[in-house]
Amino acid sequence: MTTHRVAAIQMASGAQVSANLQEAGRLIHEAAEQGARLVVLPENFALMGQHEHDKLAAQEAEGEGPIQAFLAQQAKRHKLWIVGGTIPLASDDPKRVRASCLVYNAEGQVVVRYDKIHLFDVDTGNNERYEESQTIEAGQQAVVFDSPFGRIGLAICYDLRFPELFRYLLDKGAQVFCIPSAFTEITGKAHWDMLNRVRAIENLSYVIAADQGGYHVNGRKTYGDSLIVDPWGTVLNRLAQGSGVVIADIDTEHQAQLRQRFPTIKHRKLLCQPR
Repeated sequence: MTTHRVAAIQMASGAQVSANLQEAGRLIHEAAEQGARLVVLPENFALMGQHEHDKLAAQEAEGEGPIQAFLAQQAKRHKLWIVGGTIPLASDDPKRVRASCLVYNAEGQVVVRYDKIHLFDVDTGNNERYEESQTIEAGQQAVVFDSPFGRIGLAICYDLRFPELFRYLLDKGAQVFCIPSAFTEITGKAHWDMLNRVRAIENLSYVIAADQGGYHVNGRKTYGDSLIVDPWGTVLNRLAQGSGVVIADIDTEHQAQLRQRFPTIKHRKLLCQPR
């Protein structure tokens, strides 16, 4: 079978972990009812706190804690794979956590962990400034893994702006990119659609981008527009704002044929060589 039904889940998470898990569970159930076998949750799905340091209080040790238990139970209950957005996992620095994406298989077992590499330390204008490095320790290792839905590469939110990461994932065999995100309204309006479609086109890969979408208790507004893009850059499905599920079918055989007919990946050349 080369066609697989996948889902991107969109949320407007708040400051109460239990309420966010309840909402995530409802949406995972909805995705499963629509036949999805792979579900991607957004960045910070379990907690969008009042303050950036709230994530320190909610951090979990790897393999322990209510958020990880929830993800394992949901995957096993619905017999599907879950790309678990991001959760705050403990780091060696007591003042920082890792923004970790854990992937669970249909038996509820952790398959891989990816820690966000690129941290969002920017001034977006309109008195919006973000300094993720104050509370998050950056990851160092890109992650690609095998699944029933093809070979999957992981990226998180701000990672989307760095094409060299996606080229690395491609060189490691990625066919599908899963991108949990929490894009701001300003940056999302300017770049979200374009960046996701370009990453799909230039790598002839599927993109499953699950975004936060709505107002949050900390006064932040996230862009939403969670979407699934095919390797030609066509948006297969999307959701503008609010909580919901984006469903689409991906076809890895179609993708393989496209890569063969339109071999831009093989045609790559490095024209600038070091002297």
